[in-house]
Amino acid sequence: MDVAGPAALLEEAEQVLVLAVDVAHDLEGRRQLEEHGLAEEDLLPRAREIASEIVANTSGVAVALARQMLWKMLGATHPMEAHRVDSQAIEYMGARPDVAEGVSSFLEKRPPEFSMKVSRDLPDFFPWWEDPPFSD
Repeated sequence: MDVAGPAALLEEAEQVLVLAVDVAHDLEGRRQLEEHGLAEEDLLPRAREIASEIVANTSGVAVALARQMLWKMLGATHPMEAHRVDSQAIEYMGARPDVAEGVSSFLEKRPPEFSMKVSRDLPDFFPWWEDPPFSD
């Protein structure tokens, strides 16, 4: 996998999911499928293939943090909110074994063996958000 691998993989995953929604709604989606060289019945298998590559090649803790940042920061009132959380995540992950393993496996051209687990290795600042109060 090259340096751009994860970003390209996530971009392709997004395209596959968008195509799946488009196909479900109209003929324009079917036209786009043809442009990408995919048959409608190949969408789900391709999405699963991309998901498997993400699981095999990324740190679960890093993905969990990124996923929550993507969702929670959609409602941020200022970009600085995302910057603060992102900076904390970078500092935290930069000193953890999954980052060292990711770099080593890349340089050694071998599959990574990440040791961190979402169930035990999320940072102390997680979760950083406060849920809004519930009202009837």
